[in-house]
Amino acid sequence: MRGERRQRSHGGWLKKTVLGVSLAMLAPLGISVAATPAAHAAFDPAGFDFWVDSAEMGPIKTRVFRAADGNTSRVVYALDGMRATQVLNGWENDTNVVGALTAANINVVMPVGGESSFYADWAEPSSILGISGSSSGSGGSSSGSSSGSGAFQMFSGGPGKSYRYTWETFLTQDLRNALRDRLGFQSVRNGVFGLSMGGSAALTLAAYHPDQFSFAGSFSGYLNISAPGMREAIRLAMVDAGGYNVDSMAPPWGSQWLRMDPFVFAPRLIANNTRLWVSAASAIPSGGDVTGVMSVIQGMPLEALALVNTRAFQVRMATLGAGNVTFDFPATGVHNWRNWEAEVHRMIPDLSNNIG
Repeated sequence: MRGERRQRSHGGWLKKTVLGVSLAMLAPLGISVAATPAAHAAFDPAGFDFWVDSAEMGPIKTRVFRAADGNTSRVVYALDGMRATQVLNGWENDTNVVGALTAANINVVMPVGGESSFYADWAEPSSILGISGSSSGSGGSSSGSSSGSGAFQMFSGGPGKSYRYTWETFLTQDLRNALRDRLGFQSVRNGVFGLSMGGSAALTLAAYHPDQFSFAGSFSGYLNISAPGMREAIRLAMVDAGGYNVDSMAPPWGSQWLRMDPFVFAPRLIANNTRLWVSAASAIPSGGDVTGVMSVIQGMPLEALALVNTRAFQVRMATLGAGNVTFDFPATGVHNWRNWEAEVHRMIPDLSNNIG
């Protein structure tokens, strides 16, 4: 397929062994969706807070970084992962991608919040056994626990519990229009990319809003969520990441769930001629990935699952004759910010050529 990058071999037996072990570990460990943070960026004073009201979610903060040349026509949205906090977007907190993007004369829009949301319009506020969150407002935890203690937040209030998540509407209407009206940003031919949960969401947004998004990037995304076992894997991950209920997001196997599955809506991306950059690593740790035992224990199975999903999406696109996608499968790497940061740098030329 045009633009595909070939993964270097580390020995077929090794890859199969790592993948098999990782998937076997997924059931007990897959609930831990905490990626190993790079922890070298944090707050970037070059950005500014941009508050926009959402009809159902209240005031939502977005961080905006202006392109180096001051243009308003080249815009990319950077979506966070499942542990999105109410303070900063992970791309700002855990990476240094902003400098490279703005130097490429791209305005960067980083929505803040949306823990476990998949940036979707949910069917209802998250609740367990019909019991919804007890408190109001847009507060809540900044992160679920990597040990599984996010389950203790299942009956708390806060984002997506005291109200219904409507992230797709916010990103494609409220925020889009506010950026246009208040900052003069072009609202068509934008780009969008994300990691893990955000990678799946980026493709969904591009599929259903092709006038807004001409480019979409997914890093370690879950691109075949209707595959056997995926809903339950996501269920466990969402419980751990803040105590959310996947059934409140979309009923099991209904039209709303299928609408969120990139494997299902792949024909839309081809018909729209959306330029795509799709990546997942091998789940084989590199030297830089081994920052502690948990960085490997957590990162390997999550990346292995993302790789299986992404390979399935690759086959689906090939079967449909897609020519609008670049696949990148690094020979080493687990589920962490270090690898996603490197992927952004590889993606920037393609992004730059396909927005504005």
